[in-house]
Amino acid sequence: MIDWDLAISTGVRFARQGPQVSLADARAVVAELRGLTAVVQQPVREVTGLTSQVSAGPVAVVDRPGWIRANVGGFRVVLEPLAEKLAERGSAVPAAGSVLGTVGSRFTGVQAGLILAYLSARVLGQYELFLPPGESGGVGSSATAHSGANGANGAVAPSVGRLTLVAPNIVMVERELGVDPHDFRRWVCLHEETHRVQFTSVPWLRGYVQGMMTEFLLASDLDPGAILDRMRAAAGAVAGAVRGGDGESLVEAMQTPAQRALLDKLTAVMTLVEGHGDYVMDAVGPRVVPSVAEIREKFSHRRSSAGRVEQILRRILGIDLKMKQYAEGSLFVRTVVEEVGMDRFNKVWTGPETLPTRAELARPADWIARVG
Repeated sequence: MIDWDLAISTGVRFARQGPQVSLADARAVVAELRGLTAVVQQPVREVTGLTSQVSAGPVAVVDRPGWIRANVGGFRVVLEPLAEKLAERGSAVPAAGSVLGTVGSRFTGVQAGLILAYLSARVLGQYELFLPPGESGGVGSSATAHSGANGANGAVAPSVGRLTLVAPNIVMVERELGVDPHDFRRWVCLHEETHRVQFTSVPWLRGYVQGMMTEFLLASDLDPGAILDRMRAAAGAVAGAVRGGDGESLVEAMQTPAQRALLDKLTAVMTLVEGHGDYVMDAVGPRVVPSVAEIREKFSHRRSSAGRVEQILRRILGIDLKMKQYAEGSLFVRTVVEEVGMDRFNKVWTGPETLPTRAELARPADWIARVG
């Protein structure tokens, strides 16, 4: 389906070079980011009221090629159910190893690699939920640090993911913004540490997200005619992005009717997760990041002041949707916490049935009436 080795080599080849730093400075940045992930754990837990049920898991500080390699590993895990479905429908798709199948997989491999190359220069960090079996440490040329809590019997509970920070991108942005580099690094770590606390404190959440993604992929319509219709819709989405109008991303344009309902649920939970991260980052910020107000103002301005080409790519790839998730989710969390307090807000993590719907994210009072 996708030549992942080609995706990696393409992504690494076309990834832009990071900012110029000396070897000593690079090592210092890596060491500082490692340490900060441990420093911000306690403030995040105090503000959120969440307690990790499993090991905090590893931390990986990577460069851009390392981020590309790590994400390909995650994509393989997520897309495996769809690959199995395609294999079962072998009569409807080119057979693996056939000329057509090989050409198709190489074409999609190049496409995936180019997208990864573009994103590798923009991601500051992430909490990787989907790791290949047996993989728990750093990847590629990354530097790693491990942290975790021992259980009562001295054993370390299994972790559910890996916190990854992209060092050259963090350095690049802190230079562009002209902010205190140590404060900015701590600010970024706060956001990513919040995601780690979310998924280690709410054990069912990872399985729920993975299940939704698997269901979404398996709802793909493999009928050639339907695929052609969605390709036309995708072309329309690209054209709309170029014209600058309000329209769908490629993901939205390519989905089937069944996938639209699933995407609503998946978008709702990711909006909550991202918004909660943004809320906590600002709530903890004044205590541990002296210049947090300046950083937030400059970073928000940077998000909204992209050039024309950048705006088109963001629309096509759905990055704008993610930015809306930050804003809408943060407003939801802030409104609920101000209204009923953090303890009642944390009912949101009880189970899938207590998660806000898309409509409730826009109307927090409805969620409070139903759950909080």
